[in-house]
Amino acid sequence: MIHNPWLAALITLLCCLAWMQGVGFLTRKGVFSNATSRKIIHIGTGPLFLLCWLLFPDVPISRFLAAIVPFLIVVQLSLIGFGIIRDPSTTKSMSRSGNKKELLKGPLFYGIIFVLLTVLFWKSPLAIVPLMILCGGDGVAELIGSRFRSMAIPWKKKKTLIGSLAMLLGGAILSLVILAIFRINGTLNLKIAELILPVFAISFIATLVESVSPSDLDNITVTAAAWLLTWLLI
Repeated sequence: MIHNPWLAALITLLCCLAWMQGVGFLTRKGVFSNATSRKIIHIGTGPLFLLCWLLFPDVPISRFLAAIVPFLIVVQLSLIGFGIIRDPSTTKSMSRSGNKKELLKGPLFYGIIFVLLTVLFWKSPLAIVPLMILCGGDGVAELIGSRFRSMAIPWKKKKTLIGSLAMLLGGAILSLVILAIFRINGTLNLKIAELILPVFAISFIATLVESVSPSDLDNITVTAAAWLLTWLLI
C-alpha cells in the first residue's frame, strides 16, 4: 500500500498506459492482428487496474482518484471516435476494422463500466466479479472462439461452444484469482472456497446472457447480469 493516494493513482495510470501502449506497439509491428490486440487489451487492462487498487490507502478520495484512470481512457476514446484527435495506434489496436467510430461502442462502454463500478463498489466483490467476468470471460470467449473450430450454439450461429466454455471458465477463474489476492492482502474477509460455486454460477449465467446479446452491447448486458447475480449470491 502507498500512503499517498495521488501517487497510487499516478502509478495506476502509468501501468495501464504502459500495457495499452505496449500492445499497440506490438500490433503496429505485426505481432498481433487488430482483433487479437483488441481482446488482449480487453482481457489484461482490467485485472491490472484492479490489482492497482491494492496500492491505494483506505481514504474516501482513493476510489475517485482510481476512477480517473478509466475516465481518462473514456475521454481519449471519445475524442478519437468523434475525430477530434487522431491516434491511429489506438484505433488500430482497439477496433475490429480500424474504423475509429467503433471506439464509441464496445471499448467506450468498457471504460464507462469501470468508472462506475470503481466509484460505487470500491474494493468490493460487487465490482471485482462483474469486471473480471467482463475481462476474463467476454474477452477470452472471442479470443478462443475465433481460433478453434467448434459447433455453433443452437440459438446464435456466430457463437461457438468452445468460445462459450472459454468465457465460463475464464470469467470464473479470473474472478476467483483476484478475489483470492484481495483476501490474502486482507482487503476482503471472505472464504474463497465458499465462493467457488457461486462464482461459477454467476459466470455461467453471464455466458448465457452474452450468447444472446448484440455484439455492441454485450459489455453492458454481461456486466449488469454479473453484478445482479453477485449481489444476490455473494
